Amino acid sequence: MNSFDFLLQGLAAAAQPMLLLYAFIGVLLGTMVGVLPGIGPALTVALLLPVTYGLDPAGSLIMFAGIYYGGMYGGSTTSILLNTPGESASIITALEGNKMARNGRGGPALATAAIGSFIAGLIATLLLAFLAPHIVRLALVFGPREYFALMVLAFVTVSSAFGDSTLRGLTSLFLGLALGCIGIDQLTGQARLSFGLPDLLDGVDVTTLAVGMFAVGEALFVAGQHALDRDQVLPVKGSIWMSRRDWARSWKPWLRGTAIGFPIGAMPAGGAEIGTFLSYSAEKRLTKHPEEFGNGAIEGVAGPEAANNASAAGTLVPLLTLGLPTTATAAIMLAGFQQFGLQPGPLLFATNPTLVWSLIASLLIANLMLVVLNLPLIGLWVKLLTIPKPWLYAGILMFATLGTIGTNPSSFELGMLMGFGLIGYLMRMFHYPVAPIVVGLILGPMAEQQLRRALSISQGDWSVLVQSPVAAVLLTLAALGLIVPLVLRALGKGEVLQAVAADED
Repeated sequence: MNSFDFLLQGLAAAAQPMLLLYAFIGVLLGTMVGVLPGIGPALTVALLLPVTYGLDPAGSLIMFAGIYYGGMYGGSTTSILLNTPGESASIITALEGNKMARNGRGGPALATAAIGSFIAGLIATLLLAFLAPHIVRLALVFGPREYFALMVLAFVTVSSAFGDSTLRGLTSLFLGLALGCIGIDQLTGQARLSFGLPDLLDGVDVTTLAVGMFAVGEALFVAGQHALDRDQVLPVKGSIWMSRRDWARSWKPWLRGTAIGFPIGAMPAGGAEIGTFLSYSAEKRLTKHPEEFGNGAIEGVAGPEAANNASAAGTLVPLLTLGLPTTATAAIMLAGFQQFGLQPGPLLFATNPTLVWSLIASLLIANLMLVVLNLPLIGLWVKLLTIPKPWLYAGILMFATLGTIGTNPSSFELGMLMGFGLIGYLMRMFHYPVAPIVVGLILGPMAEQQLRRALSISQGDWSVLVQSPVAAVLLTLAALGLIVPLVLRALGKGEVLQAVAADED
């Protein structure tokens, strides 16, 4: 069967009443939490991860799809009405969207964001459905050394992509790799770094780490910064519907944003913020109304929002086909797969095709639900924005605690949650990225396993890692990913020093 037949089967499976209910709940919860100020998609998915614990794998992952897309859309509401981006990808939306709201056009800004997200998500999900099988066929020829090299590339790109410093990213990654060594050795059966504690023999729970780092750490950081002042919410004036002129100025940016966002999201070193910045730059160059940019141009909302959602679907390409998370949200979704013993990658398409295609089909359903649900409920989301921050973050701490206890009723696990929350707070204080530590915990044991298999096959010959052309290319790319940013930063500092010296002369 071809991809179209598999997608139709997935739609038939995802259209079951119970799974439709899970998708609806996911979209509703994802939007409700994602729309709250200062909360991005990664924190939304981490916070709601324990909610899906008691469900069957299909229902859980389909709810996840709704939470993922709902959280992505929720960030645009806070950016437009509060000028408070929940994540870096929403910064561009705030530039023009908040100006539109201040000019009394908050309704059309929210509408173009919702419709653009729907169109971009629809096209990008179809591209995911038709591209994924081809990437899977390519990945099936990978052996242990190719997989190890691929994971090394993922480690480097994740460490370089998050934060301003590659060194800080690598430090966070190695902390995650160290946590991944805790527990029973997969090959020898020996206990490692358990310190005589039986609770550590099963290793560190990824869900506890993700919720602690993202939800608890963020709440403590906001409280520690005394950032508890209530922001001014701009009212939505007039009609929320777009005029004919708004439609005419939005449909091309929607398509261009989709074309820019999807391939960048699918790259191992991609990221939604890159696509949104490129989309904004493209719209600024192509617009017939340059005087409106910086004062509330609708193209500056339509293009970046489409790029943001297309990139969100694009990140699922390496996640589902290769098992590689390229964003913080994708890393937490990988944890969602693993709580059911599922490992995303090429074998998942062979062993659980119904589950995978139901998940891809549910993205289409969740995307449709998102636009139908959000436009009529804009008034409700505006009311949610007025929740005082002390109540909001106290609720996050309570929800994170109850979710962890529900997943694993253990006082030791609760202590781990608080410990990881404190570590997350300290990492934010000193500007260390949080996502690499989650990626290190998830991918570290798998990378170790593949490396040991490759060395066992070659009887300890390390040169086997570069004897494969594919592995050699991937390792070379990883080395360049480390060296090039350092060289560019050094050149940049050199130019700055020369400029300073010239000024002094």
